[in-house]
Amino acid sequence: MSISGDQNNPYGRPQPHPYGQVPAPQNPVPAQQNPYAQQPPPQGPAGGYGYPAVGTPLGAPGAPNGAGRGMSGWLWAIGGAVAASAVWGSLLFATGGFSSEPSPDLAGYGYTSDLCADTSMTPFENADLKAKASTGTASKDANPQHSGAQQASLDIMWCNTSLEKKNASSSGYSSIWLSNTATLHKKTDPGPEFADSYRSYEKQDTSTGYRVEAVPGLGDEAFLVTRKDDGSTSSSSYVILGIRNGWMTYQSTWSNYASSSSSTKQPTADEVATMLKTSATETLKRLQNSRSR
Repeated sequence: MSISGDQNNPYGRPQPHPYGQVPAPQNPVPAQQNPYAQQPPPQGPAGGYGYPAVGTPLGAPGAPNGAGRGMSGWLWAIGGAVAASAVWGSLLFATGGFSSEPSPDLAGYGYTSDLCADTSMTPFENADLKAKASTGTASKDANPQHSGAQQASLDIMWCNTSLEKKNASSSGYSSIWLSNTATLHKKTDPGPEFADSYRSYEKQDTSTGYRVEAVPGLGDEAFLVTRKDDGSTSSSSYVILGIRNGWMTYQSTWSNYASSSSSTKQPTADEVATMLKTSATETLKRLQNSRSR
């Protein structure tokens, strides 16, 4: 809207801008403007020196040198990035990319329903030991005995074997038990608690006591637990070998006893430890090649 008389006012006409022509503002007087508010100094028909007039928003007529186009492009770029992020986020949620559950490191080990078939018995056979003959035809009488279970968080495999000396004397009583367990941890990393679970044997307040030592060269970490009262002339021994490789744990437990009337020579704790280590090394190799069966 023009003011009466400004058609004859030579100074009211738009003058060439020294830095380029700028369109005149469409509404130089904002609606409901306070008539007592201080007005900015005169800038000419548009804002001085190429800037928009006071009250002219970016992108409106009067914005300088395509500023509206630049701002609009920038806003479209931001909007596109947000939209792309939303699509990518939806894909991650759909595929489990944002899942808080860690991926299990099973180190190539697989589940087998018959751990006994993968257990290496060679070191025990070399020590003149053999599996006792089964006492019956029922599965509970089988020797060795195997079992296993696949669950959402764990796959567990067992193998229990009753051993005896080859050509053992019938005098007296003796027993040897070898128990092996392999566990695939599919939800929780066993690493942080593995060492403490074996070191805890040293903390037990018992009259017997145990010795715990780290075993190098087996998996990521391994520990040997030996009952302290075992000696070269002892008639009994109790030895545990625990191994962790990734999220797979393996434990081999040996327990033997011989009565005082038995003439059968029992292996020492050190001999047992050597047999357990040798058997575990070969058994774990076989388990890495196992497939569900």
